[in-house]
Parts: sequence; C-alpha cells; structure tokens
Amino acid sequence: MTTTLAPLRAGRPRGRLFARFDREITAAGLPEGPGDERPVTDDDIAGLPPAVQRYLRFMGVVGRARDWSFRARFAGRFRLRPDGPWMPAQAWQYNSAITTARVFVMRIRFAGVIPMVGVDSYLHGRGRMLGKLLRVVTVADGEGEEFDIGELTTYLNDAVLLAPSFLLRPAVTWAEVDDTAFDVALADSGRIVTGRVSVDERGAPVDFCSRDRFAVLRGGLQRAEWHTPIAGWTRTVEGRALPGPLAAMWALPEGDLTYFEGRIDPAACAFNIAPGR
Repeated sequence: MTTTLAPLRAGRPRGRLFARFDREITAAGLPEGPGDERPVTDDDIAGLPPAVQRYLRFMGVVGRARDWSFRARFAGRFRLRPDGPWMPAQAWQYNSAITTARVFVMRIRFAGVIPMVGVDSYLHGRGRMLGKLLRVVTVADGEGEEFDIGELTTYLNDAVLLAPSFLLRPAVTWAEVDDTAFDVALADSGRIVTGRVSVDERGAPVDFCSRDRFAVLRGGLQRAEWHTPIAGWTRTVEGRALPGPLAAMWALPEGDLTYFEGRIDPAACAFNIAPGR
C-alpha cells in the first residue's frame, strides 16, 4: 500500500477540508484548556499490569506532562465493501480529555473525483455519523445508542494509539490478559466500552480489538469485532511514539473487511492545544 500526503505549508494548516474541520470544532464548543498537565511518574503506573506498564513506557508517557488534547491529520484510502474500489481519503481530527470528546472530519473522493465529507463525533455523551455528497446531499446520518457506544469505543482507540495519558484517570480500568495483551475499559455518560490491546516485546501496540462497535450490514447495524492493526511505530513530535501505517477492519462471519488504510502526518500533529484556530 502506498499513500501520499499533500505537503503542508509552513504556519497554520489550511485548505477546504481543514476549514470545514475548523467550523465543526468551533460549533462543538469544546473547552479551551489547559487540562491536567502534571507529569506522569513511576508511582502513577506502579499498580498497573506489567504489560500496561511496558506499553506506557514505550509510548513515552512516563516523565512527560499529561496530554489533554490532540489534533491529527490522516491520509490514505477507504472502501465500502471487500470487492469495492479504494477511494482517496483525507481526514482531520481533534480529541479532548478535559471532556470526553472527539471530532473527526474525512473527505472521500468517489471515482477519484466526487467529494463526500463525513463527520464522526462524540460530544456530550452522544455519538453521530453524518455524511454529505458534494456538501449538499445527505448520504448517511446515524445517531442513537449504537453510535454512542461506537464513537466512545473509537475515542478509546484514539487514546490508546495517540494519547495514552488520556487514560490515566478514574474513568479507566485496566485488566491483565497475559504478557502480550491487556484489556482497557472506559466509562462515560453511563456506558462502559472495552478494548483489547496486543503488544510486542517492547510494549508497542500491534492491534486494538473491540466488540463495542456496530458495522453497517445488510440486516442493519450489527455489533461486530473491530480491529485497528498497526504495522510499525516512529519517534516524532517531541519524542512521542506515533503509529506508522495503520488500518481499520471488521472481522465479519463472511470474511474480513479492511475498509481504511493510511497513515498519520507527523508534521500536522499537535498536542495540548485549544480547539479550532
């Protein structure tokens, strides 16, 4: 798989997709921060399972201030079904730990030309997925309990891969599986979602798996096994560990569906920043 990121100009991010993302962030009314910025110490993680401690040390959490927000840019490709064509995709995302919130704005180009912009969000304990073709025609609009649970699970996945110190709070619990995996659970707005994180000998995550998301299948929304495998890691952005090539897939009875493949643009990552411009 090869994905190409358009170069970012020096200074603030720009472009139509970022402008749309900026409007969504502004409308969400997220807290400006700062949040809890106490450094993470050895004592903070001493009681956690060994695999969790190894993971947090690999991610560079110990000795660094806690993260309370992040912004990231993704580029790659997306498809709707196993035999469907791959379509170019770009996305911007903002997550907050002051309040459990995420806003993810992605543009897909059907046939490489026609733009569809989708907004996935988790705000005030509610999840929503909205997609519009040519910025006018609504092609997807989902909300309700399944989306509340699914978007909260995605927030948990985001934290595991990009901002582990989001998870060092009372709403999160950890459970040992074995030396190569652990379970992590997040509670918010009366719901609890869980993911299993598989790690290598260094503590680097190689996969996140959860059954707390719902796939759109022929029979409607159905709870299914969801994975985000990670092919490798790099050290960038103040020495942080960032995932290299990654993917998102459903493990379905009729076969696996990998529906996204891509990577993060390290130059566009920013941590502990206020939402919007």
